[in-house]
Amino acid sequence: MPRTSYGPEERKLLETAAAALYGDAVTHGSLRADDPRLSDDTDFKPALDLLVDIGLLRHDDQRSVYVPVDPASVQSQVVVPLGVQGAEMLAESSRWADAFSDLGQVFRTSPQAAVSPITEIHGLDKINSFIRAIVNDSRQELLTAQPNGRRPAPILAEAENRDLRALERGVAMRTLYQHSARHSPATREYVADIVALGAEVRTLDEFFRRLIVIDRQVAIVPASDNHHVAIAIHDKSLIAYLVDIFERSWERAQPFNLSGNQVERSIAADVRAMTIRLLVEGHSDPASAKRLGVSTRTYAGYIAALKDEYGVQTRFQLGYAMGADPQGRRGTPEDPVTGIEPLDDVFDD
Repeated sequence: MPRTSYGPEERKLLETAAAALYGDAVTHGSLRADDPRLSDDTDFKPALDLLVDIGLLRHDDQRSVYVPVDPASVQSQVVVPLGVQGAEMLAESSRWADAFSDLGQVFRTSPQAAVSPITEIHGLDKINSFIRAIVNDSRQELLTAQPNGRRPAPILAEAENRDLRALERGVAMRTLYQHSARHSPATREYVADIVALGAEVRTLDEFFRRLIVIDRQVAIVPASDNHHVAIAIHDKSLIAYLVDIFERSWERAQPFNLSGNQVERSIAADVRAMTIRLLVEGHSDPASAKRLGVSTRTYAGYIAALKDEYGVQTRFQLGYAMGADPQGRRGTPEDPVTGIEPLDDVFDD
């Protein structure tokens, strides 16, 4: 009876020397037991032992040969136990994660957690691992603010698996994006999936900093422009302050899952007003594009649309024209945003 525990070394041997030996047996119908290659001091002896142990070669005592056996009749004896072992290991790893999660809850609700109200985390891998662990520990509420429009599809896929598990545990989840995120197919799919399980998602016109708040016990914010350093905040007063900022933005935001002309017109009006405000404040195009969560090319399209609306050729002329219309109300209430809605190339840069 073949054993049921095989590892990477046996598999590599099966793919190389054992495969060659088995192929030779199939080609000739059998392998002679006295074949010089099968003696104890050759490289093929371990391959022979593995093939016999697995059951791919059967020894015929009468003819003193090794006869090949159809792999289909042997495969399940090796592969199925490995699958069972893998499932058992996954289940055990899940139980370990639950145990650590319970201990994490004990730590974060204890006075010890307040000893170090702010912890620096360096490196994207460590930051992501910390976020993954802390979200997996969540039990009540998850607040997130994700600026800059589109999030990469691989990051969204990982976030979706994590967030869906939290929602299935009964965690209340609210997420805030910028308006430009509505034009990302991957983001729309992600939002549809989490909203179906009870999450709420809204979008806002202006730029904000990334923020994650878990159970109002821990808040995570970036500590560098490239997001390679983050800080985890445990101080309850600081967390309350950050939650208050989030709530104020949330109240001004538009629900992501609503559609229709009225909502689109409202969002486009926000984009137009924000574009005018950034122009008046004199920000550079890259800085303005970042605050709107769009590419510099899309932001240039917004400016071009405003020039067309005001009937001018240059930014100087545009500034003068807007000065004569200080409220930015050249568009009529029925058509306030002609040409200023987000463009298809919003995420090209």
